[in-house]
Amino acid sequence: MTTYHDVPADLLIGELSARLAEMEAISPPEWSSIVKTGTHRERPPSQDNWWFIRSAAILRKVGKLGPIGANHMAQHFGGPKDRGVKPNRAVAGSRNISRTIMQQLFNAGLIESKMNAAGNVNHGKVLTPAGQSLLDSVAHEVRDQAVERHPGLSNY
Repeated sequence: MTTYHDVPADLLIGELSARLAEMEAISPPEWSSIVKTGTHRERPPSQDNWWFIRSAAILRKVGKLGPIGANHMAQHFGGPKDRGVKPNRAVAGSRNISRTIMQQLFNAGLIESKMNAAGNVNHGKVLTPAGQSLLDSVAHEVRDQAVERHPGLSNY
């Protein structure tokens, strides 16, 4: 069976965002239409479905990099901040967006908290079996498109 590790991210995220848009637990807040995605951005996103695309990207990253927290996740969505005549510096993306999306994915049952053996320290979020199944089923659906684009993937 094809897993989400076997297909390109752009194909996976495109189809996964459509699946997440159908879920009731994943919905953009009212402030999502006017918010910037980080201090390195000058304008809000121009896509109407950017919340679902970011949710799909975060779900994929939790699967690949988990256990991971909202702070580390925001760093993955950062970029260079234009500081005028001074050299650019790397800044993190919006932690509120990352945290809110991770809370929605948690409430949807796609990710869960990873605790230590004593059960008192949260090490970050990891995929649940439902989240793993969703990612793998979407990867299986887009596998044919991936093989058309990259014929070498047919070996996997």
